[in-house]
Amino acid sequence: MRPVVMSRPVRASVALATIVGLTAVVLGSGVASAEARAAVRVVPVGARAAQAEGPRGVRAKAAYLFDETAGRTMWTRHPATRLPIGSMTKVMTALIVIQRGHLNRKIRIKRRYIGYALAHDGSRAGLRVGDRITAGELLYAMLLPSGCDAAAALADVYGPGQRGFIRLMNRKAVKVGMRRTHYTTFDGTPWPTPTAGYSTARDMVTLGRYAMRNPTFREVVHHRTHVLRAGGGHHRYVWRTTNYLLGKGPGVLGIKTGYTRAAGYCSLFAVRSGGRELIGVVMNSSRTNPNARVSDAIKVLDWGFSH
Repeated sequence: MRPVVMSRPVRASVALATIVGLTAVVLGSGVASAEARAAVRVVPVGARAAQAEGPRGVRAKAAYLFDETAGRTMWTRHPATRLPIGSMTKVMTALIVIQRGHLNRKIRIKRRYIGYALAHDGSRAGLRVGDRITAGELLYAMLLPSGCDAAAALADVYGPGQRGFIRLMNRKAVKVGMRRTHYTTFDGTPWPTPTAGYSTARDMVTLGRYAMRNPTFREVVHHRTHVLRAGGGHHRYVWRTTNYLLGKGPGVLGIKTGYTRAAGYCSLFAVRSGGRELIGVVMNSSRTNPNARVSDAIKVLDWGFSH
């Protein structure tokens, strides 16, 4: 779950650098009726055709690419296979918080939130005990550096209680059409077993499409860095994203990376270029190499924008 600083860059293809503005070197990682109308619909394609015509050299165990502008699936690999997803879980956590509102409410950081992240070997946003930080700011702390401490704080307050919050996550998954997804934590840590929580490539793209229609979520995940100045009962914080696709061109929109030993290095991503928006996911590109998910995402996008 810890963000990894890459020592060796991954080179993107010239085509993608031209199409979406990426540099050649990439640095690494309501009511029920309203819910039904908001749910996204993924249009499947034939598995054999998708395999034969898709991008080459993608190492991910599962992947999915969707053209949001045209409303069609472009390519899939094992779209219905259940796999652990690591911190991509936090996309759903953020949506629950945003949709429940009151983002200006201040949340006092408790020692147990930090203790939770430490106990689960989770990535942290560096929150300090006693600080009072708004829920809106904690979204940045959770989604950029993938802070499990921030996720623990949000889940505790918005559940109310962390178990209650996880129930909300699973209910929302069903409502938006994620039929093969199950959450056991609010942050993607491997509990109670490494594979207890899971999703599929199709479900993750369904979630990505749904999330990117929310302007608050879309704004947060577009940031490479967010600075919270000291004052108002809290210290100064600088939160940097683990999504190393960001900043390589104006077309990259987000969304979220994920990693556990069982999940491997994963990435849910969205890019807009030439009037088209593509949303995709690569799952378990490698269990040892954080570069692999970036390389896979680039190959998928390169292929997608040329078709």
